[in-house]
Amino acid sequence: MTKEFNWWIRDPALGKCQISAAIYGSSIKWERQEGRFTSWVPHAPTRDDWDRLLAEAETRVPRRLISPKQFAEIAHLREQALQ
Repeated sequence: MTKEFNWWIRDPALGKCQISAAIYGSSIKWERQEGRFTSWVPHAPTRDDWDRLLAEAETRVPRRLISPKQFAEIAHLREQALQ
């Protein structure tokens, strides 16, 4: 499973930036891009980022863009990270 989820956030310290969560099997890679022509840098996800990722994944299950098994793996990754 290789799935990528992207969304925009507005942070008071960083300004507007795009967050990317790429899931490869049972690992996840978080990155952010602060401007259109800037490079991607590693991102330390917050609880809000994990909640947004789970919400984005949940909307893709009924449309069959990801399987229920893949959604369960994302939920499991979230549980492991927030312990």
